[in-house]
This record gives sequence, structure tokens and C-alpha cells, in this order.
Amino acid sequence: MSRPSSSLIILGGIVFGMFALTFAAVPLYRMFCEKTGHGGTTQVAKSRPDRIEDRVITVRFNADTHSDLPWDFKPLQKEIKVKAGEVGLAFYHGKNLSPSHTAGMAIYNVTPHKAGIYFNKVECFCFLEQHLEGSQETDFPVQFFIDPDIAKDPTLDDVDTITLSYTFFRFKK
Repeated sequence: MSRPSSSLIILGGIVFGMFALTFAAVPLYRMFCEKTGHGGTTQVAKSRPDRIEDRVITVRFNADTHSDLPWDFKPLQKEIKVKAGEVGLAFYHGKNLSPSHTAGMAIYNVTPHKAGIYFNKVECFCFLEQHLEGSQETDFPVQFFIDPDIAKDPTLDDVDTITLSYTFFRFKK
């Protein structure tokens, strides 16, 4: 029996490495987005800010519902103005339009995407299973703040409005 050449060992290592990276790609991309705000990914606040800046930002609210989910879902306010570092509270309203129980889950993003790194959620209904009985209605709170460090970032000087957008999908186990 002959021993495998070093080229075959290297090639096998590369193939194995590429195979392993395909499984790691999604979690690594998610971590990248959470750390950088890429694609409008917001931050999850670990603590509230310790200061409030004078910079006022308008936060607009958008709501969409996938056609598979028989819900009416909308923001209860079009927009609110908050100072950077000030905690804001907004509500979305959901109503099950069907006569039977349904479950949904919301995903979110912010635009412009470059503001995602500064948008922090304190409390949110996103990525949590939400259940509504037939014809049931409920309000979903969103508590957030915009990191006061946004006032120091010259690449965001042109941002005076941020849109927080949620889309509800039918929850399937």
C-alpha cells in the first residue's frame, strides 16, 4: 500500500474545511450582523443609556403581514420623536381575522441600514411565538432607544429618521 501524497491530504483538509464552513455560515453571519448592525439588524440592549443627547430623531413604524397569516397588523402611531439616549415606547396592534386560533412570529429591521447598530431594543415581541384566538385582538409593545453615540458618528449626520419595520409570519413548528 502506498501512502497518500501530501497534496491529497491538503486537498482533503480544504474540502473538509469548506464543508464545515457551510454549517457555520448562518450563525457567523448572524453574529456579524448583530455586532455591526449590517442589514438593519438592531441591537438588544443590555442596559439603558446613561445620557441623553440633544439630537432628535424621528422613528417611523411600519407593519406587514405575510399572506399565510390571517391577521391585521399595524402600528398604533405613525411616528414618534425621541432624543438620542431617551427610551421610547411604541405599540403595534394585531387582530386575528380568522375564527380559529393562529400563531405568528415577527421579524424586524430598521432603515437606513447603517443606523441599525445604534437602534437598541429594550423590550420587543419579535422572534417570540405569538398566539391569538379566533377574532382576538392585542397590542404588542416595543421599547427602544437610539444609542447616544449616534451623535458622535459623522457617517450618520444625514440620518434624522429611522424606520422600524416588522413583518409577521405564520408560526410553524
